[in-house]
Amino acid sequence: MNAESLAKQAAAGPETRRAGVLQVPGLRVRRSLFFGLVTGTVIPGAVMMALVLQAAGMGPFQWAILPLFLITFAWIAVSFWTAVAGFLLHALRLDPLSLQSLPHHGMGLESGMLQGRRAAIVVPIHNEDPARVMHGLEATCRSLLATGQGAAFDLFLLSDSNDPAVIAGEERAARRLRARMPGPVRIRYRRRPVNTGRKAGNIADFCRRWGSRYEYMVVLDADSVMEGATLVELVRLMERNPSAGLIQTMPLPVRQASLFGRLQQFANAVHGPMLAAGLSFWQGDAGNYWGHNAIIRIRPFMQHCDLPILPGRPPLGGEILSHDFVEAALLRRGGWDVWLLPHVKGSYEELPGNLIDYAKRDRRWAQGNLQHLRLLGMPGLHGVSRLHLLFGAVAYLASLFWLLMLAAGTGAAIDAYGGLAAAGPGLVVPESLRTPMAHALLGVTLVMLLLPKMLGVGLAVCSRPLDFGGVRRLVASGAIETLGSILIAPLMMAFHSLFVAAVAVGRNVTWAAQPREGRVVAWSEAWRRTGGFVLVAGVWALLVAWLAPAFFWWLMPVLASLLLGPALVRWSSSQRVGLWMRRRGLLLAPSEVAPGPVLETLDRLETTYGRRVEDLYVTSESASALQQPLVTWLLRPPPPQADWSGAEIRKAAGSN
Repeated sequence: MNAESLAKQAAAGPETRRAGVLQVPGLRVRRSLFFGLVTGTVIPGAVMMALVLQAAGMGPFQWAILPLFLITFAWIAVSFWTAVAGFLLHALRLDPLSLQSLPHHGMGLESGMLQGRRAAIVVPIHNEDPARVMHGLEATCRSLLATGQGAAFDLFLLSDSNDPAVIAGEERAARRLRARMPGPVRIRYRRRPVNTGRKAGNIADFCRRWGSRYEYMVVLDADSVMEGATLVELVRLMERNPSAGLIQTMPLPVRQASLFGRLQQFANAVHGPMLAAGLSFWQGDAGNYWGHNAIIRIRPFMQHCDLPILPGRPPLGGEILSHDFVEAALLRRGGWDVWLLPHVKGSYEELPGNLIDYAKRDRRWAQGNLQHLRLLGMPGLHGVSRLHLLFGAVAYLASLFWLLMLAAGTGAAIDAYGGLAAAGPGLVVPESLRTPMAHALLGVTLVMLLLPKMLGVGLAVCSRPLDFGGVRRLVASGAIETLGSILIAPLMMAFHSLFVAAVAVGRNVTWAAQPREGRVVAWSEAWRRTGGFVLVAGVWALLVAWLAPAFFWWLMPVLASLLLGPALVRWSSSQRVGLWMRRRGLLLAPSEVAPGPVLETLDRLETTYGRRVEDLYVTSESASALQQPLVTWLLRPPPPQADWSGAEIRKAAGSN
């Protein structure tokens, strides 16, 4: 906390300090406990792996496996203990910051009109669908007006678009939005002719031109929507916490039509709040920024968050692509608190609706996060901020390490089989695969990977099963999501490994509009994007089956996913399967069963001015999907009466 914010806090009075003030008692003890548990998990795991490897003798492959396993297992341990912390906090209904009992309704902040200067809602866009952007903004503004606090906010639509057709559409849509929206929210549309600095430069341009007029800005993405009450609550929290430089909400994915999108939507709804609570518990006042759905104090942001230009050429040099992590680190270095508040509700976003578009987005993030490795030595950064930068890069490097570990394990197995086969006939199994230690280590790893999913579903079953369609549908949906994540994980490993390799050889990413609406991936595109994985996995499987047959079954879960890559991409993009699931109450999310006012308004606007979300389930699907005999039973249209509304779902769930 800096001197200025301390003075404001002291002048605020005892009543102000009580209501809505963010506090993190015992933060050093928490971090020591958390990282002690991580270390206490990683060291025994490393010892177990060393014993497994020593059973066959330490050769070059074994020495390669050990450090790769150590890094990957450490990454799993951090995620596992974050989930466990979040589970305990939710189970005990404790605030992850104060560790006090959570109130049942909101943060307990006072009512009444907001005081002080107006806050800005800023929405940077780049070649987005103008109609979808305007519908989301209108829904957010109407929700804000319903609170009676519209006079405290101005909306800025900050365009970096360079497509003439999109620009014309934006201008028309902005005029219509202003015509439809009553006061007092003022709406301004601005387009930059030169897109210097991409999104970060767009925000910086707003700050230079209008930042002095506002105390705070709420940054939304083109696909973000936020309840008006949430906007008001964020401003009140900033007023109550003068040392807060940034407050990040937990945006939940909504309005997903495809199977892939609905898997992500369900997983985030069930597990996201638990993981966010665990993160908030140990990161405290040194949280992170995810680039949108957050409120920022403008003056310190302008003072401290001027992004450096990295020396050298892209992809690792030049402008920083993933600006959000760095801006959070710079704010914290300047003495301002950065908070993650998972219990602030009413914050939403949309996701790419298929695996290919999801991976394309990750390609840009991978390059930006790998740039962060060059900032780890930046003077003055908080230790937790350095961890955020490191973890962002490891999120993509871990996939490459996993792939290299599998390759080294294959080499070790083939080498061991060669020596054992020379000793005599018959099916030979290397000692390292027969040892109970190997099976124990595999079991521990599986528990650390799967237990967080079980904990998330367990919390939902105990606290809010009706929000997910009832207990039976919730448990079935949890099993479907777990199976889906197991099948998709090796594909994402392959994609991420390619992305890291592309950055390593100097391939730069282009700045293009992010795909946001769901689409069915054609078979030709699915094969073009994943056919190489099929070829490599096929050769790999044949090689191992011939030279190390017992090891083949250890690799089969990964190789099967890669061999099925085109089919998984195609079928998971199906919106007809997504509709089939929804109509049967599977993979439901609270945003569907009991949507908030802002989501209801958005659906109503798209019904009035464009296609409804439900229409996307059927009309966007190619009829050729029905030609797949193995899944025809799954894709057949259900009876019309099974298309439930949220109220009907809750009524049916009550009978479980």
